[in-house]
Amino acid sequence: MSEPPPYPQIEPTTFDLIAVGTGLAECIVAAAASASGKTVLHLDTNPFYGSHYSSLSVPELTSFLISNSTASSPPSSTSTTTDIPDYSIVNLITQPVYSDVEISCFYPELMEENLRKFNLDLCGPRVLFCADKSIDLMLKSGASNYVEFKSIDASFVGDGNGKLWNVPDSRAAIFKDKSLTLMEKNQLMRFFKLVQGHLVATVGAGTSGNDGNGNGNDEEEGKMKISDEDLQRPFVEYLSKMRLPPKIRSIILYAIAMADYDQDDMGVCQNLLKTKDGIDRLALYQSSVGRFTNASGALIYPIYGQGELPQAFSRRSAVKGCIYVLRMPVTALLMEKDSGSYKGVRLASGQDIFSQKLVLDPSFTLASPSASPSDLLHESFNFLSTRDVKGKVARGICITRNSLKPDMSNLLVVYPPRSLYPEQITSIRALQISGNLAVCPLGMFVLYLSALCDDAIQGKRLLNAAMNALLTFPDPVNSESSSTVQSETTEEKPSVIWSGLYMQEMSTGQFDSINFAPMPDGNLNYNDILDAALKLFQEMYPNEENFPETTPPENSEDDIGLTLET
Repeated sequence: MSEPPPYPQIEPTTFDLIAVGTGLAECIVAAAASASGKTVLHLDTNPFYGSHYSSLSVPELTSFLISNSTASSPPSSTSTTTDIPDYSIVNLITQPVYSDVEISCFYPELMEENLRKFNLDLCGPRVLFCADKSIDLMLKSGASNYVEFKSIDASFVGDGNGKLWNVPDSRAAIFKDKSLTLMEKNQLMRFFKLVQGHLVATVGAGTSGNDGNGNGNDEEEGKMKISDEDLQRPFVEYLSKMRLPPKIRSIILYAIAMADYDQDDMGVCQNLLKTKDGIDRLALYQSSVGRFTNASGALIYPIYGQGELPQAFSRRSAVKGCIYVLRMPVTALLMEKDSGSYKGVRLASGQDIFSQKLVLDPSFTLASPSASPSDLLHESFNFLSTRDVKGKVARGICITRNSLKPDMSNLLVVYPPRSLYPEQITSIRALQISGNLAVCPLGMFVLYLSALCDDAIQGKRLLNAAMNALLTFPDPVNSESSSTVQSETTEEKPSVIWSGLYMQEMSTGQFDSINFAPMPDGNLNYNDILDAALKLFQEMYPNEENFPETTPPENSEDDIGLTLET
């Protein structure tokens, strides 16, 4: 077996910013810094881009989950030099950010043929709203030149009886929806009209707001402004005040506003949605419908998987001069002995690289500094070695040969709290993506699931409840001897070929001379991750604009738009 190639020497050896890990937040920060004229070195231990936001083949995903579910130290330096007179060496270690990894293969022969033909998202399920700030940032930064999207066909709300109810995303969709009664249609229509009127009135008053895409009379709707008192009350109370029935309230709360916790139970709800925030989320949903003429709904998904997003920002950074080095572990930090401040990093090659600022992958933490550290160094270590963990998210990936809906390829299903069993206090989201998005072979489908949870027992129960409602699991004995999956024409639920379940820690970013990027959160979109990344950039460079406007070259007509396949 051939020896791995030696680590390359990096020139120059001093940068404004070093980023370690190519997760989405790190890539956004690196791209923003590069666009502001900063010199940036971007490193990653892995042979691929994306870190915890990557899209991987089955073997890569399995290996990544297992290797990041146990604590470990980066490879030791190949250099014999360990001491620098003015600096203390503080080793880096990786903390486990995944746990309870459970991989099951029910059709080994079939999977063996296709193991490397998948691009499976580590942080799924994820989609982008056509009008959300992630799309705006990609257009502003130019990252949109390096990624293409495709529309999600439809969204549904699931119930415990196995039914999937369509989520109407516009007035026209409400009229066409056969699952709603005439009374429900009128109630939902009146509510959407009220929301539209409030947004028109808000914009007309010169305050922040979003005017959506309604087709009603602006002058008439502008008189429907929601009172400040109602805006501050819980959204669920306001929906009840508007006399909306439970079914409609559930669609609005959990499939449009995307609330996580049971909004009716104050005792368990960890994030109670106010009316103002609920209206803002409805505005995002409504304004996403129709923003792009060839998008059939509010949601889009990147072709080749979510791992394309970090790569898009990485390519933009490279154009601006950022240097990228993959397969390069960082083994230690260089800290000034007297002040305890950060000065640089030591690579596995033994080379020392210096920078003013540092951004680290969220799985890193610091080992205890060398003996007899200064008080300032010890104080810095105590702060930087503590991560701000914000709970857990249970994630699941299932591969099938049949679609959940025979006439649709890419769709979202939301199970509101209590819809599958009485103790279910959080929403469960399931996103089906097909081969036409280049994440799996044609004729196969990938189903991503997620739910916020307190521990693995609760998380696995949530995922299994949704999986049992949507899918069937073959007899392990029979599946070992046959690679034949149920017929495409059967009306039974899709049969699972392969599945992976795991728990993921959620941690927020930390800001100091050494900055930690956030882990993927439990949301469906990236808005909070984006906010954290831009906040991190502003903390480091308070006098710099993120992605300042520049005059595009004459030959870059594509910079002004987003590529969206029909």
